[in-house]
Amino acid sequence: MEESKKPRKVSTPLEAKRKAESYCAYQERAQQEVRNKLYEWGLNHETVENIIAQLIEENFLNEERFAKAYTLGRFRMKGWGKIKIKQHLKLKKVSEPLIRLALKSIDMDEYDKKIDEIIEKRTKSLKSTITFNEKTKLYTYLQSKGFESDIIFEKINQKQNN
Repeated sequence: MEESKKPRKVSTPLEAKRKAESYCAYQERAQQEVRNKLYEWGLNHETVENIIAQLIEENFLNEERFAKAYTLGRFRMKGWGKIKIKQHLKLKKVSEPLIRLALKSIDMDEYDKKIDEIIEKRTKSLKSTITFNEKTKLYTYLQSKGFESDIIFEKINQKQNN
């Protein structure tokens, strides 16, 4: 039963490349994700790097495209802020210049609206004034979602004054 959970080793570099193409075609992938998968399949370093180079050349793998798709997906679908997105892109070994480029793809008006929506949702059941304790909880929640401290304070104060 446990053997079925182990990734199947590939027998040839050509078979590995085809599987990697399919893996990349399914959804955008970071180079490191594909590299890890190829190592899981039992390939050596030289073969892995050759396959990665071919995938990049054939546009199956594009780090910039991945970074932008990941950023917008995490922002729109999961409601993550820029800090959390940046941390996760770093974990996927995306370069700093590409991370900055990807974060610029987030529309700042949309970013502000997202924070406002989260605050509204979290304070809906509260009275018109927010207590210090409620502010602290709201701040902690928004920080855990990856939003910047200065923006959080500004938005909470706006909510308090309205």
